[in-house]
Amino acid sequence: MSRRPHTKSRIKVCDKSVFHLQDKKADESALTNGLIKSAKRTGQLTLSGRGLGTVPENVWKIEELVLEDVKEIDFAREDRHNWWNSEPLKFLDISSNAITAIPPEVKLLQDLVTLKLHDNALTSLPEEIGELKNLSNLSLNHNKLAALPASFFRLGELRWLSLAHNQLQKIQPEFGDLVMLTFLDLSHNKIDTLPPGMGYLVRLVELNLSHNQLQELPPDIVNLRDLKKMNISNNNLRSLPALGELRRMEILDANHNDIQELPDFYGCTALKEIYLANNYIKEITEEFCDQMHHLNVLNIRDNQLEVLPENVSLLQKLKRLDLSNNSLNKLPKNLGLLTQLQSISMDGNKLSFVRQDVIRGGTDRMMKFLRDRMHEEMQAETRVNEDQWPDKFTLKKNQALMIPGRELRTVPDEVFQNAAEAQVHIVDMSKNILTKVPTGISIVRDTLSQLVLSSNHLSELPPEVGQCRHLQLLDISKNSLSELPAALEALKELRELVISNNKFTHIPHCVYSLENLEILLAAENKISEINVSSDALAKLSRLAVLDLANNSIASVPPELGNFTHLRSLELMGNVFRQPRHAILAKGTASILAYLRDRIPAK
Repeated sequence: MSRRPHTKSRIKVCDKSVFHLQDKKADESALTNGLIKSAKRTGQLTLSGRGLGTVPENVWKIEELVLEDVKEIDFAREDRHNWWNSEPLKFLDISSNAITAIPPEVKLLQDLVTLKLHDNALTSLPEEIGELKNLSNLSLNHNKLAALPASFFRLGELRWLSLAHNQLQKIQPEFGDLVMLTFLDLSHNKIDTLPPGMGYLVRLVELNLSHNQLQELPPDIVNLRDLKKMNISNNNLRSLPALGELRRMEILDANHNDIQELPDFYGCTALKEIYLANNYIKEITEEFCDQMHHLNVLNIRDNQLEVLPENVSLLQKLKRLDLSNNSLNKLPKNLGLLTQLQSISMDGNKLSFVRQDVIRGGTDRMMKFLRDRMHEEMQAETRVNEDQWPDKFTLKKNQALMIPGRELRTVPDEVFQNAAEAQVHIVDMSKNILTKVPTGISIVRDTLSQLVLSSNHLSELPPEVGQCRHLQLLDISKNSLSELPAALEALKELRELVISNNKFTHIPHCVYSLENLEILLAAENKISEINVSSDALAKLSRLAVLDLANNSIASVPPELGNFTHLRSLELMGNVFRQPRHAILAKGTASILAYLRDRIPAK
């Protein structure tokens, strides 16, 4: 058995300990002449992570220091290092040390704009810190501060302040004097009450109060009109005030509290993300759904929800919905109308009518289940009232005009007029015998997000469909279409296009202008080529699913392998010989890799 030859390691081993305590002399030596020169030239000094127990005294006198090596001065020679070109110290970083106190001499740095003191062992601050009139950014997080000196609130230019991970128990009313603050982090302290003066911080854009002991928020918190992000998670809050005055707030994190009811959000027109996990909320109200049309994320897991309102379908921009670990035993059928949902979590509920494999099968499977169930219920309703059109109440309740499988040849404009007044989002006219798209479709163009015309006798699509600018799903499969109008280029929000089972010989050129298209299903046609040029498929940068199965494609261009954004590519049932069936059977990743390997070298 052979042994590996001994090779001398090139790695230099440092014999210094990873962490060692320094004495005052060692602390003073940390401020070298090189650092002093650099600080005088740039106005910045960094002594972070040096193991300091005290701040070198010369830091406070750095603007007065004259280095000994400057013996001769030649005014004729341009030299940026000369004292007459020096910059006052504006940036000082002495973070990540073991400093226990800041001396009164800190007041000498009158030009200081940024002071970083985080990750030290400070138990107090000197009164003199209030004399830093130009201080704008101050980080004090990860120290041992239990209180702030009265002079602290004279820092009138302070805009960025972090006091997270300290031992603060009380916030003085004078905190409201820091009126220039735009960022404030008080998280991970022991604060149980906020003073009314907090409402004077009207320039705050981000406020973090998480991991404290707050039981309520002061009423004037709603005066923070510029606030965009508020984190009040991990407190003891039992309720929240009406938040409608916070018109610019985009993110609210109130996870891990004792909140029992949703607050009034009327007026929060910019709110995009709400996090209310681990509370005691029992109901999502109809008023909440009416107010939150613009919401993208709702996390309300680990609460006590028992029911969802039918008008949950109004949350049309919702992308992530987490309802895990509640007490839900049924779901509104309209939940399937949330067309933009990318993630939905339902596990940990009592949904006896939904199989566990569906719940655990991910978002796509859950949404398909909900839509199929909604479709079945709609069909059942239409069978009972075959000779009747949906009334205004039904349209308003379902937010959809569902008239599939009625052997319809046309639909009166009055039906679309009622649908427009009810602001329907979905029109389903599938499984009829329509030879033309009803002209009334343009009446609902302002609200329509899904149009299903599959399984009819359509031989052409009118340009008016291109007026439905908010359309996200267009299903025209199982018809007799061979071309699409150029006007469909205007459907810039379209995410899914289904043209399967038609007579297309190529992918219509207008499709390549649908910049947000994610799913293109074109199986069972007569398509003969795949155009991957820069003015064709290459323009669809968001395309994730492409189905071209069972067409007449004679060859697959190797450049298709560069379309790595494709999650699903179906090419079975065509006439090409390469890639072989064995490659196709391995799935999308293998097909793309195979094609990339065959791209000619340049």
